[in-house]
Amino acid sequence: MCAVFGVYGKNVEASRLVFFGLYALQHRGQESSGIASSDGERLSGHMEMGLVPQVFSEDTMKGLRGGIAIGHNRYSTAAGSTLLGAQPILSGKGTIALAHNGNLPSTKLLEVYLATGGISASGMSDSKMIAESVALGMKEGLAVEDAIEKIYPLMTGAFSILVMTKDKLIALRDASGMRPLSMGELDGAYVFSSETCAFHPIGAHHLGDVGRGEMVVVDATGMRRKKLGEAPPAFDIFEFVYFARPDSLLLERSVYQVRKRCGEILAEEYPLDVDVVIPIPETSYPASIGYSQKSGIPLEMGLIKNRYIHRTFIEPEQHVRDRGVKVKLTPLREVIAGKRIAIIDDSIVRGTTSRQIVRMLFEKGATEVHFLISSPPVRFPDFYGIDTPRQSELIAATKSVEEIREYLGATSLNFLSLDGLIKATGILRERLSTSFFTGEYPIDLHERKNEVTYQSKWRSAPLSSVLRT
Repeated sequence: MCAVFGVYGKNVEASRLVFFGLYALQHRGQESSGIASSDGERLSGHMEMGLVPQVFSEDTMKGLRGGIAIGHNRYSTAAGSTLLGAQPILSGKGTIALAHNGNLPSTKLLEVYLATGGISASGMSDSKMIAESVALGMKEGLAVEDAIEKIYPLMTGAFSILVMTKDKLIALRDASGMRPLSMGELDGAYVFSSETCAFHPIGAHHLGDVGRGEMVVVDATGMRRKKLGEAPPAFDIFEFVYFARPDSLLLERSVYQVRKRCGEILAEEYPLDVDVVIPIPETSYPASIGYSQKSGIPLEMGLIKNRYIHRTFIEPEQHVRDRGVKVKLTPLREVIAGKRIAIIDDSIVRGTTSRQIVRMLFEKGATEVHFLISSPPVRFPDFYGIDTPRQSELIAATKSVEEIREYLGATSLNFLSLDGLIKATGILRERLSTSFFTGEYPIDLHERKNEVTYQSKWRSAPLSSVLRT
């Protein structure tokens, strides 16, 4: 996941705009946050562990002056959850800053390139390698955009990246366009964001997307665009399922409308005789609305989420830790007791949280709990910037749908079909990456291919289970 946000302008305090952009993109990463800015002469940066309002104060913002700034919210994959992985990364003795959303499953080509400059990549994250490679090209006398173009073929994986120097802001995406990156305009300033939802809070106007394989350079002469790579499109469909905020546009499509349509199709594929539809907060709300409206079954807020609980850096006391999901979700007995319930979520990964939710609903008096998922079973790990567990820890990779139902303790379990999900997006299947569900990885995994296993039963297994008797 991760979030990147950048601003280039002449009469703006860029870092303050970036602060509010990152605030709007907090859902993409809650581990660390950082901003780097340029006053035209030098770069300054501030990064810390925590949420955006915890990381930045008025005093820190006063030290981030200038009309150019980039920011980053981190969702850890490589380098773990430590300050060492915080971004933006400052390299080249403070001459460039880089913020990266995505992941490179293979970094061998970058390692070889860095070695030509006498730089060891040992201990570096993929993002750090990219930053150091750009800095190496600049050290050899290349302009920053030429240094990026030189190493672009060496970056094997998914990336939406912002690079800043003292007088330029550059945005680029991988040739498949795996991760989102949009452009906006604000009173003559250019704005770049992982999602369009971050434009509204600062009053920016959405201009469109950075194209797949494209580099956009903004400096005192204006904006110019250049195609650096070409590959079949492969936008990650899981952005529609879970990652993006519902008020964002992805590929010019409303995330809210896509998720609502998933619920409508789910109602067509799996009609149920139940009393109430209950969403699991919060990403399943649109799908639940769609299912309710299509089926005619009333929607109720039967689970209330503590909206102020995100990732915490304080280890819970043992009794609290044992309560697990109950710290985050409270079931309403008056909505649940004596009811046949259809509960809807966007996905199941390990299944532990889903199991606790089913148990809570029965404890509050539900007579039946039918579990509906508005996406297909997640059977394959991700290598493009999402911190999924090892494949052996994915419940749908090790259990059949019926076995998952038994583990959850649900009355029934049904998943939206892949065809239904694709239909909901309105995008051709060949333009999407569906690797979570199909194991078809559009960007070569190279040395990490051996981490994936396939079972023939997945290709023909039904995506629903029998009713529990």
